[in-house]
Amino acid sequence: MNIKPIKSKHDHRAALARIEELWDAEPNTSEGDELEVWVTLVTAYEEKEFPIEAPDPIEAIRFRMEQLGLIDKDLVPFLGTRSRVSEILNRKRSLSLNMIRNLHAGLRIPLNCLIQDYPLAE
Repeated sequence: MNIKPIKSKHDHRAALARIEELWDAEPNTSEGDELEVWVTLVTAYEEKEFPIEAPDPIEAIRFRMEQLGLIDKDLVPFLGTRSRVSEILNRKRSLSLNMIRNLHAGLRIPLNCLIQDYPLAE
């Protein structure tokens, strides 16, 4: 087992190739342990080199609505009136702290998505 840190695209490709070779390794074997180490190294490299930014709050809300099959009026319990829902989704009003708490608790939208600044429509 010749494991080393992943520092370049070449190292990354080589690590992915080795993972593919080891993919069917049994857990708790030397090959299984090697696979686990390579996956950990590749994950760390990819998180550093290819970070995925959280969506802005409105994108996160719309995505969650799509996942759950919700329509605008289904957000009234979390945001207030239907007109308030419309203002939020059309970026004419910012989310309040209370709305953020409601969306997080009720729809399980991560707080790190909901608390970000986002542009309002002019």
